[in-house]
Amino acid sequence: MSIKVDLAQLAGKLGDFPTGYLITVSDDHRAHTVAVDPQLHDGVLDIGPVGNSTRRNICGHPDATLLWPPAEPGGYSLIVDGRGELTDDSLRVVPHRAVLHRPAQPNVPTASGCGDDCVPL
Repeated sequence: MSIKVDLAQLAGKLGDFPTGYLITVSDDHRAHTVAVDPQLHDGVLDIGPVGNSTRRNICGHPDATLLWPPAEPGGYSLIVDGRGELTDDSLRVVPHRAVLHRPAQPNVPTASGCGDDCVPL
């Protein structure tokens, strides 16, 4: 099931998820994932300092995804897609969309008809 998350309420949702992961893509299309603890300020996720691989990936491919897995089995994951902006010492991600997502329950119809209730946002 998918539930759209209002970006204005994203700060409140972040408190429900202990550890997040930033996913970027390299020039050879390989995913690079690092653990992060972003803070939401004025609608922008402040990731803080990042390593060389993440910095290089954002320079070449600024779109990024943040993923917070469910805090408990069967719970929702929080997924935020956005655009990365580097400063001299940190990374900021401007969210474009956010969704709470979990697999659909067996034998329960979904709004979109796909297995995970993939509703375009």
